[in-house]
Amino acid sequence: MRSIELFAGGGGLALGTHLAGFTAEVVAEWNGWCCDTLRQNQASGHPLVQDADIREGDVRDVRWGAYESKIDLVSGGPPCQPFSGGGKGMAADDPRDMFPATADVIRQVRPKAFIIENVRGLTRPAFADYFSYIQLRLAHPELTPYGGESWAEHFSRLQAEHTSVRQDLSYKVVATVVNAADYGVPQQRWRVFLVGFRFDVDAEWAFPEPTHSAQMLAHSKNVTGEYWERHLVPKKYRPKPVMPSGLFELPAAHRPWRTVRDAISDLPEPTANGSRRFLNHVLQEGARAYPGHTGSDMDEPAKALKAGVHGVPGGENMLRRLDGAVRYFTVREAARLQTFPDRYRLNGPWGEAMRQLGNAVPVMLAQVVASSVHEHLALADLRAQTTAAFSQAERLRA
Repeated sequence: MRSIELFAGGGGLALGTHLAGFTAEVVAEWNGWCCDTLRQNQASGHPLVQDADIREGDVRDVRWGAYESKIDLVSGGPPCQPFSGGGKGMAADDPRDMFPATADVIRQVRPKAFIIENVRGLTRPAFADYFSYIQLRLAHPELTPYGGESWAEHFSRLQAEHTSVRQDLSYKVVATVVNAADYGVPQQRWRVFLVGFRFDVDAEWAFPEPTHSAQMLAHSKNVTGEYWERHLVPKKYRPKPVMPSGLFELPAAHRPWRTVRDAISDLPEPTANGSRRFLNHVLQEGARAYPGHTGSDMDEPAKALKAGVHGVPGGENMLRRLDGAVRYFTVREAARLQTFPDRYRLNGPWGEAMRQLGNAVPVMLAQVVASSVHEHLALADLRAQTTAAFSQAERLRA
């Protein structure tokens, strides 16, 4: 199936959709460092980006009409700064708000489905009306704003149009907030997904169920001790085992959350000279802990990586060892926490590479969502073909 990737960044969502069975026709991104990452991996023969047409620049400058009705999926993560808790929270008044541009691409391309991702901050009460507006805008991409019409005025008109009987291009939109750790990503990363299927696609889709849980991690550490045994952690660092007296209600078929140790324990200790075996595995000096800036615990999922560098507020880009010592994650370690493949190189100095990772969708989470969408599109196509064949047979018999 064919796809288009908007606001690709360093490639997390694009890699996930490719692993799910989509082939990106166009990968669009304005940031030069990110585009260099995509181009360098393409030049080195990385299979996940090999055939993509990388467009550096504003997505609004691409002639998307050439792809009308030829694309199965549009995916992308519009810039999160207008909605991030660390920003000014300007939403629609922020010039970086690209949700209107996203809806316009969908209007021109008319894909069978879309996957749009953003920060959980988008769902804050302060943005409630705008979040509802975004969902309606994506549901009815052809109902564009009039000249000079504010988003609030357009929202009111969309609400009226949404409840009327219309024949315009429309999508059934599902909005879901998820924690990446619940899907096997070794990081507590909350994100909102907006997934839509075109009105004529019989998808019957729901967001995939979680596969991992905090309860199972606690059980493997505090009850069975399996976690510590597997990692050969000295007993002096292990908590005292407890008896499971109703404290652990274990979800059926769930696996334990993955931890920082799970993700990076096979990597060598980083040095300033880097590693011959692992790309981007270079020690970055200068990390220090202080109140509120403590780093990520080795034996828990990491805090959500941030797109800042040294000054991120909670020390999210630092590792905290069992003895309390801290150091910065190498780019490769951070890439592991975002489930990027080891062969995938992040371009630029440490700060720029960490910025790409901090803005990225975890590849594994993207793959889980995109695989489900791919499966439902395939089933919908099969149902449509079966119905068409049955109708043709009925006509022939008549």
